[in-house]
Amino acid sequence: MHRDATQTVFGAGSKDARVMLVGEQPGDQEDRQGKPFVGPAGRLLDRALEEAGIDPSEAYVTNAVKHFKFTQAEPRKRRIHKAPNLREMTACGPWLAAELAVVEPELIVVLGATAGKALLGSSFRVTQVRGTVLQEEIHGRPERLVPTVHPSSVLRADDREAAYRGLLSDLKVAAQALS
Repeated sequence: MHRDATQTVFGAGSKDARVMLVGEQPGDQEDRQGKPFVGPAGRLLDRALEEAGIDPSEAYVTNAVKHFKFTQAEPRKRRIHKAPNLREMTACGPWLAAELAVVEPELIVVLGATAGKALLGSSFRVTQVRGTVLQEEIHGRPERLVPTVHPSSVLRADDREAAYRGLLSDLKVAAQALS
C-alpha cells in the first residue's frame, strides 16, 4: 500500500456482475471512504452508464491499483492525484487477477490508460482502441474488453460536453456488447 494512503480500496459490486469496470486507482474521496468510484468521477460514470443502458448497480467496479497515490504541496490542502508507476501496478496485479477470477465478467470496461496497461501491457494506447470490442487473453482467460477514457479525464477536459459524448459513445458500445 502506498505509504500515505488511508487504506486499501478494493472493488465493489456483485460477484455475479456481467460487466466489470476497471479504473486507475482510488481518488481522494475513495481513499477516505474505502469504496471505489464514489467521488466526482464516479458520479459522472454512473450517469454515463445509465444513459448508455448499463445499470451501475449491476456492475462490479474496481481499480488496477488499490491505493491512492498523491502529492500534497501544503499541509491540510487538497491531495492531488499522482499516476501510479509500473511497480505499483504490478504489486496490485494479483488482486485484480483475483477479482477477475471471482466475478468472471462477460465484459470488462477499461477506464483509461493505466487500467489498460495493467490489463493489456505497456503498449496499450486508449486513444487507438477506445470504443471497440477487443478479444484478449488476460490471466489465462479469454476476455472481451471495451476501452474508454477514465471519467476523471472528462472532468478535466477543456470541452467537457464533447468529452462526455465520447465516453457515452464508448459505453454504448459496451452496452451493445452485453445485449
